[in-house]
Amino acid sequence: MPSLMNLWKPAAAATLGAILVFPALAQEAAQPQGPALKRTVNLVNLFATVRDKSKRIVGDLKQEDFKVYEDGQEQKIAFFSKEVTMPITVGLLIDTSGSEQNRLGAEQEAASRFLEHVMKKGDMAMVISFDLDVDLLADFTDDRGQLERAINKARISAVSGGVVTPGTIPSNTGGTHFYDAVYLASGEKLATEAGRKALVIITDAEDQGSKLRVEEAIEAAQRTDTVIHILYVHDYRYGRGDIARKMADETGGRMIDVSSERKLNEAFDQISEELRSQYTLGYYPSNTSRDGQFRRVRVETSNKDYRILTRKGYYAPKN
Repeated sequence: MPSLMNLWKPAAAATLGAILVFPALAQEAAQPQGPALKRTVNLVNLFATVRDKSKRIVGDLKQEDFKVYEDGQEQKIAFFSKEVTMPITVGLLIDTSGSEQNRLGAEQEAASRFLEHVMKKGDMAMVISFDLDVDLLADFTDDRGQLERAINKARISAVSGGVVTPGTIPSNTGGTHFYDAVYLASGEKLATEAGRKALVIITDAEDQGSKLRVEEAIEAAQRTDTVIHILYVHDYRYGRGDIARKMADETGGRMIDVSSERKLNEAFDQISEELRSQYTLGYYPSNTSRDGQFRRVRVETSNKDYRILTRKGYYAPKN
């Protein structure tokens, strides 16, 4: 895996304090296990959202309605609850590359409305923009006013005339550093957070210039139990729907294709509803090997028509 010490240039002095945590990821990248997983060595927690055939949230299921499998072997569910009050930590990532230029205003308005709607007491959020750089616009806070101001600070950087607004973590190369942004947000910032964690990303999923591969970005999210939801906004010239869907599917999130401002607000509403309508399933794996390998997880319900949204697996701890 590439060292992130070579990925970013030093931040400007005025912003160094806010962004200093990101270079520390170089040390994390060299370690095979994520710090969040270390703290929960034995217990595996799954957050699951269930919808019926009409895509309505199903909120009345009981523990006996679920079955959990790890690498094909059924596991005994040790803990079960319906989560509506457990705090959520959200990372909002906004694509500010040139391809988003005509949509940014609508995206900012919808994002502000989303955070106002989804955040409850105890929740925290951060705001990051990415293009030629990865910009931490607001660190974790429960101050909605601060978050709204951060969202409105996002500016398109990749335009035909070159870089207009250099970021706090400039890159050595041009492009849209989507994978790097996901890696940094989940693998570093969210790694130290507990409970429910999600990245909500507004992007066309095009990447140009990232030092890391999409697989490494996904792995960083999986190691830190971070769910990725992608609002896939694009036009006929740009867009990687396959990448957006892969990121969401592998981490237990959703990819929603957004083609208009109205659909953008609807997509945010769907994500908000899902974040507030989850079941928690906890189990102690029957496979006790501390081999650091990825374990595939599958959740089923007694009603085969229900669609379950949850992560596809986790990395076992390693001695």
